[in-house]
Amino acid sequence: MKLYNTLSHETEEFIPQKPPVVTMYTCGPTVYNFMHIGNLRTFVFSDILFRVLQYNGFKVEAAENITDIDDKIIKKAKEEGKEIGEITKEYTRYFLEDIQKLNINPENLKEQPRATGYVEKMIEFIKVLLEKGVAYVEKDGSVYFDISKFPNYGKLSGVKKRELKSGTRMLSDEYTKDDVQDFALWKSVAPDEVGYDSPWGKGRPGWHIECSVMSQSILGNKIDIHTGGIDLVFPHHENEIAQSEAKTGESPFVKYWVHGAHMLVDGKKMSKSLHNFYTLSEIVEKGFNPLSLRYLFLQTHYRQEMNFTFEALTAARNALNKLRKEVADYPESSASIKEYDSQFLEAVNDDLNMPKALSVLWEVVRSDKSDADKAATVFKFDEVLGLSLKDAKTIVQKEEKIPAEIKKLLDERGKLRKDKKYAEADKIREKIVGMGFKVEDKV
Repeated sequence: MKLYNTLSHETEEFIPQKPPVVTMYTCGPTVYNFMHIGNLRTFVFSDILFRVLQYNGFKVEAAENITDIDDKIIKKAKEEGKEIGEITKEYTRYFLEDIQKLNINPENLKEQPRATGYVEKMIEFIKVLLEKGVAYVEKDGSVYFDISKFPNYGKLSGVKKRELKSGTRMLSDEYTKDDVQDFALWKSVAPDEVGYDSPWGKGRPGWHIECSVMSQSILGNKIDIHTGGIDLVFPHHENEIAQSEAKTGESPFVKYWVHGAHMLVDGKKMSKSLHNFYTLSEIVEKGFNPLSLRYLFLQTHYRQEMNFTFEALTAARNALNKLRKEVADYPESSASIKEYDSQFLEAVNDDLNMPKALSVLWEVVRSDKSDADKAATVFKFDEVLGLSLKDAKTIVQKEEKIPAEIKKLLDERGKLRKDKKYAEADKIREKIVGMGFKVEDKV
C-alpha cells in the first residue's frame, strides 16, 4: 500500500510503526455552523482511507476531534443570544447526521474527543513547553511558542524558505502565507469573557494546541497517519509538529501526513456572497441522495482539486442509480473474482486511486461472469466504496414507488424552502400529504 506523504513530497510505501495496528488522527469540525460540501469531501476522503486500511487487514485506531471552544463559536453564541453549549450541541448533531448520511460511521473511531474535555491536559502540556524553554509568557498572560527554538520549523510546509519572524507574535488564528510568527498556545481573555483558569490567568487554549493534546493523549506521542484538508498544512499542522515534538523530544510526531485537495464550485471558491455555498441538507432538498454526493467524490482523486457542478452531481446520481439497478437482483455469494480482486486492490493501494477502483467495479458489473460471482466481488469492493450496494434492491423499489408527479412537487418544495418561502412550501407539503405520502424534513 502506498500513500503520498506531504512531509516527504513523495509517494511512499505505507509501513506502520506497530503492524497490524495503525494510529490515525483526523482534524474534525469546529461546530459553529453547518459543514459545507467541501468540508464533507475531506471527511469522506478520511473515511475512504480508514476503509482501505481495514481492507488491507490493518487494525485501525482512529480519532477525530470536535472543536467546541473557539472564537467563532463564541461570536455565534453572542449573535444568537445562546449559551456556547447550545451552539456546539446543535451543530455537533448536524455534523454527525451529515456524515452518517454519507455512510461515515462515527463508531469506527476509537474516540471523538471534544476540546473542552481536554483543557486541563492542554494546560499541563503548555507547562512542559515553558519548562523546556520553547515557550514564553507575555505580560497579559498569553503564552506563545517560540519558533526560533525549534530548528525544524517549516519541515512540513516549506515555510522556512521564507523569512521567519521569530519574536513577533500571532494571537489570532487568521494567518496568511507570510505570517510565520510565534503562535499562541494560550490566549488571555478579559474577566467577562469565556475562559478557563490557568497559572497565567484566565484564558482559552490556542487552536493548534488542541489537536496535539487530543491526538497524543489518545493515540500516543508518535502517530502513523494524520489527515486533513490541504489548507491545514500551514499553519495548523506545521505548528502541531513544532509543539508536539518540542514537548516529547520524539520525532516524527506523525509518520505520514495525508491531505485532501480543495473543492471549487462552478470553477470558483465557495462563498456565501457568490451563492455557491452548499450544505448537505441543501443538496438533499434539491432532490439528491447523499450517496450520490459520495459517488461524485469518488470520481476525483483526493489530491486533485475538484470542481463541483450540479450537472456533475446529476451524472453521479444517474450512474449510482444505474449501478443499483444492475446489482439489485444479485444473489448472496462468497466467491469473488480473483482477477478483479487484484485490480481493485492495486487501485486502492495506489494512493487511494478511487476513480480507478470505480472503473474496476463497473468492469465487474459489465462482465460476462455469473451474477453470483459478480455479487461477491461487488459487495466486497463496496466495503471500501461505501455506497450501500447490498441495500440496492430496497432502495430501487422505494424509488420506483414514488411517482414522477410527487418527485416534481418535492423538487418545487425544496426550492421554496431554500428561498425561505415557507408558507408556499407548506401548501405543497399539504398537497403531497393529501396524495397519500409522508414528508419528513431531517434538518
